[in-house]
Amino acid sequence: MNRTYEERHIPVLLNEVLDLLVWKPDGVYVDCTVGEGGHTRAIAERIGAYGGRVIGIDVDSEVLEIAERNLESYPNVQLFKFSYTELPVLLNLLQVNKVDGILLDLGVSTYQLKAEGRGFSFNQDEPLDMRMDLESELTAYQVVNTYPEEKLADIIYRYGEEHFARRIARSIVQSRPIHTTKELVEAIRRALPYKEIRSRKRHFATKTFQAIRIEVNRELDNISRFLQFAPDCLNPGGRIAVISFHSLEDRLVKTAFKTDKRLRPLVDFIQPSNLEISENPRARSAKLRVAERV
Repeated sequence: MNRTYEERHIPVLLNEVLDLLVWKPDGVYVDCTVGEGGHTRAIAERIGAYGGRVIGIDVDSEVLEIAERNLESYPNVQLFKFSYTELPVLLNLLQVNKVDGILLDLGVSTYQLKAEGRGFSFNQDEPLDMRMDLESELTAYQVVNTYPEEKLADIIYRYGEEHFARRIARSIVQSRPIHTTKELVEAIRRALPYKEIRSRKRHFATKTFQAIRIEVNRELDNISRFLQFAPDCLNPGGRIAVISFHSLEDRLVKTAFKTDKRLRPLVDFIQPSNLEISENPRARSAKLRVAERV
């Protein structure tokens, strides 16, 4: 790995996850999005003395290397490069019938945002990539430079909830070829009224970048698939905890937890405290939902 960055990832809603997810001290838990290992480490520490076990997976091989270093002193943790959409396959390979808790943190890791060359952030000038799985074929470059204008506009509107989606898509098409994140930001800037740029609380490119990232990684499709099979991976009383960061993700989780007869919601939702947000501003939009297998 030749990419470097200095800022360490801070796990979101850590205490709340531990209190609601870890109900059986000697249980088997799965962290489906290990990232740099913050949640995984905390779960492993809580259950280690009781013989509990944590299975950690992540689709991002570079992030997984960081997690392996951070968690090398925890013998009750096993890490694997797998997508959370393949969880039943992995459990079958490990000869694990059911587990007692599953965590899915849908946020982009600090490494992905800060390390050079990943193309997730509009704050750095990098090649357009945005792949969480570096082995997947579709990149942000392909989405930006090959999708028809109408399809691009639909993605930006649907996944970014961006009201200026058609203007942005038109500007992107007119600016092709777009090679870097900075060039994409400039194409978005040209599409928006000056007053709109000034009035937004968040960076004016946030919604478009979010939409392209979701398309590249098929994020909403993957969440939907996961929510269909995840309850069947749990022992009775087992729990699923999902941390989402925007309304599209949260809507899928909320609906599944309330309508799936295999599950019973334990809480409506939990958001970070003002103290946590002050210490970790990226936590501000997080929502935690937890449900129990009946």
